[in-house]
Amino acid sequence: MRLRGRKGIRENLEGQPELVVLDATPHRGKWREFFGNDNPIYVELGMGKGRFISQMSARNPHINFVGVDMYDELLRRASEKARIAWEEKGEEAPPNLALLRANIEGIETMFAPGELTRVYLNFSDPWPKSKHARRRLTHQRFVSKYIEILNERGEIHFKTDSQSLFEFSLNSFADMELVMRNISLHLHKDEPREDLVFTEYEMKFMEKGQPIHRVEVVIGSEVLREHRENKQKSLRDEAAASSDSNDNDTEE
Repeated sequence: MRLRGRKGIRENLEGQPELVVLDATPHRGKWREFFGNDNPIYVELGMGKGRFISQMSARNPHINFVGVDMYDELLRRASEKARIAWEEKGEEAPPNLALLRANIEGIETMFAPGELTRVYLNFSDPWPKSKHARRRLTHQRFVSKYIEILNERGEIHFKTDSQSLFEFSLNSFADMELVMRNISLHLHKDEPREDLVFTEYEMKFMEKGQPIHRVEVVIGSEVLREHRENKQKSLRDEAAASSDSNDNDTEE
């Protein structure tokens, strides 16, 4: 991707230290100090123009968010969206959002083990050629890094319009014996999922009626335990409902 940025864009970013982080190294293991609280930290890798991460921060003030991208112009656009999203709340800058300029390749140098609670991968580059498979953000070499920096509540939420990338990703997660839930092959088939925040790409695809694929990957020990308990409860409830139905049929 080549982006033509405005003149003075670096100066613009440097003038927003409360929102824009140009070097993650000093913050590794200390992101809670940056935000000034102990709230969970959610990260979007490849935030694009920033609609998703800006809206998420405004909707969830009790959660800290970090949007990561490597292009100055995208950080500038994201910073504008973030400030607009928080204007109605009376905030000049989002208190729970950081926009980080960085290459995702080095994510383990940006965040310490167990520092994150959730990783969002939204419409990542599918890198369709087989020889580029290692560059896909759901390749096992990347997923291993996410697992390292996620904590006991850790999850990966992945959305894409690419069927081939989605199939590759499901296989990647399965090969690593990771638990997946809420798998959707057409997320907005019946109606838009208003409980979810849409990215710029997602809105365009929805208008065209293109399928959006989505999956949640359960990583952390605590959330994995809860997932299994909920699944067992659902099975018990189904068995009880089936038994009641059979009893009623017998009485009739």
